Amino acid sequence: MTNHDQTDPIIDEIRRIRQEHAASFDYDIDRIIAEFQRQERESGVPTVTRPPRPVQTVRRARSA
Repeated sequence: MTNHDQTDPIIDEIRRIRQEHAASFDYDIDRIIAEFQRQERESGVPTVTRPPRPVQTVRRARSA
């Protein structure tokens, strides 16, 4: 059970770092993603790229 009256210092730190990181890119998601991709490429750690899954269509029930 979570006590909402108490704060978790680890969660607070993660949120602060996330906020600072987003602010450093003017909250531009494309720039943030590009930076993560750059770091990923430069790390030299192999990554797994999977092909996209086919789009599945959803059939709607007929109205009565």
